Amino acid sequence: MPLIKDNAFVEDTFARVADDAALPEGAIIVSLKRFQAERDVLVPRNTPLGVRLSSDQSPEALGADVHHFALIELEFPKFKDGRGYSWARLLRQRLGYKGEVRATGDVLRDQWLFMSRVGIDSFEVRAGTRIEDFRAAMAEQTFFYQPASDGVRSVLDLRHSRPAPFALAAAQ
Repeated sequence: MPLIKDNAFVEDTFARVADDAALPEGAIIVSLKRFQAERDVLVPRNTPLGVRLSSDQSPEALGADVHHFALIELEFPKFKDGRGYSWARLLRQRLGYKGEVRATGDVLRDQWLFMSRVGIDSFEVRAGTRIEDFRAAMAEQTFFYQPASDGVRSVLDLRHSRPAPFALAAAQ
C-alpha cells in the first residue's frame, strides 16, 4: 500500500513482523501482543521500533513505554469505526507522544484532513491514490469549530480574540 507523509508519497522503511516470525534487521512494526510478550528483547534493539494497535486497543496499554516507539500504527478496520481518532488524540495530548502516528486500513479521502487534525501524520492509502487528491483534501477546510491537536485555532477561539464591537466604538 502507498504511504503518504508530509504531503508526499514516501517509502515505508518499517517492516511489519508477524507474531510468529523471526525479527529482521532494521526498523520493524510488531503487534501490541508481541511487544508485551517480548518487551525485554525489542526495547534494547538499536533500530526504530513501531507498534500496531488494533481499533480496540488503547494506547494507554503501552504505559511508559509509549516513548520507546518511533511509530505507532492505528488500524481503522471500517470507515465508520472512529476509535482511532480518539487514540491519536490521546497519544498526542495526554501521553505527549512525539513520534509518527500512522493510519492504516479503511482510510478514506474524506477522513484524511480530520485524521491529521487529531495527530495522525502518515497515511497508508489505497493503490491508485493521487497525491494531488491528498493535497486537495487537506486544504478543503480552513476554519474549524472543534479544537484539535494540530494547533489550528477554532472559530470560537478566533471569535473571542477579536475586540468586541462596542469596545471599538467606545475607543473612538
